[in-house]
Amino acid sequence: MSKLIKRTVLLGAVAASGAAAFYLTADTDTQMEIASSTGPLLRMLDPELSHVIGIQAAARGLLPRDTRPDPPSLRTKVFGLDFPNPLGLAAGFDKNAEAVAGLMGLGFGFVEVGSITPRPQPGNPPPRVFRIPELKATINRYGFNNLGADAVQDHLAAFEKKVLQDPSTKRGPLGVNLGKNKSSKDAAQDYCIGLTRLAQHADYLVVNVSSPNTPGLRALQGRKELEALVKQVKGTRDRMLWGPSGPPPLLIKVAPDLSEPDKRDIAAVALSCGVDGLIVSNTTIQRPGQVAEFPAAQEAGGLSGPPLFELSTSVLSDMYRLTGGRLPLIGCGGVSSGEDAYRKIRAGASLVQLYTAFAYEGPALIPRVKRELAECLARDGFRSVAEAVGANHPDIRGVSGPGTAKASRSWFRWW
Repeated sequence: MSKLIKRTVLLGAVAASGAAAFYLTADTDTQMEIASSTGPLLRMLDPELSHVIGIQAAARGLLPRDTRPDPPSLRTKVFGLDFPNPLGLAAGFDKNAEAVAGLMGLGFGFVEVGSITPRPQPGNPPPRVFRIPELKATINRYGFNNLGADAVQDHLAAFEKKVLQDPSTKRGPLGVNLGKNKSSKDAAQDYCIGLTRLAQHADYLVVNVSSPNTPGLRALQGRKELEALVKQVKGTRDRMLWGPSGPPPLLIKVAPDLSEPDKRDIAAVALSCGVDGLIVSNTTIQRPGQVAEFPAAQEAGGLSGPPLFELSTSVLSDMYRLTGGRLPLIGCGGVSSGEDAYRKIRAGASLVQLYTAFAYEGPALIPRVKRELAECLARDGFRSVAEAVGANHPDIRGVSGPGTAKASRSWFRWW
């Protein structure tokens, strides 16, 4: 090795060491900004490779850890669970529960892993993720690629062991999102297998019947099909042995591409069958507004990001109305700011999830969204998230105006 090369390597090592030392001693916001600044470099890579790098960074403890307490107004209780804030990471990012501790440490109020199928499956052939950076949107057709329930069970057990060693590792509740294998003929059996294997590790469970990337999956949202599915899955859960706190809540994740009869049917099944909540919504097969102008719009798959926001929020509002505010809803789809999260909450969401905005903007997004949401609540006179839930539906809530909310929508009273 020549002297010039040796000198270059040495200088590079010194620079890297200095940068690492600065990062490790910086305050939380600076660490968040530094971690987020790698985004443009990652977006020069294939989208799926960027996703893998992000997961590995979180799994190896390379992301910042935000230990600061959240504003009191963001604390909330849903499904009988305490959430330090209502902002969660949606399923699809950490499909195999490989990086739960690192993701919790970023300041999310809760994290949802999956979707997880009983058997491992590779998903659809790549390329299967396409960016529309001009709109900060993404189209994906992953197709439930995951390591299967057995491997994920091992990962969740390892996370629980880590929590026993350091309780602060688990900032908020953990959701487990269940899917079906592409080749399975009996969808309900797949969901029951996933539940049996993974429910003991979950604070809440999600039956995903709304991904557009598994053939026939969305047909399970029909009234007859959904009712039969929910009864079988819920029955399996209820027959398992549980401690004093009982079984984890069971939620259904629905699509944004629903007709009015579809929405009414889902609401009726959810209420009559004792579902504990709904996640509204998954990605859309529509290509609204400017999306259609971009080449990626021609790709099959589900659209996520800001172009999904209005559609998903409209469906969220409809489901709040159709369930009479009697079921907790998680609003998901297009959230990229505190104002977006606040609009979901006013439309009827008790909790809010994001994913695509996090992929584009990185860790710095999380404290910003929480800060902006707290400002929105204070601006309109709400003392808490719970007071603002469904504020756009005063006829359902039975309140006369912002800040006076004593929500009549409590699911605890309903059940």
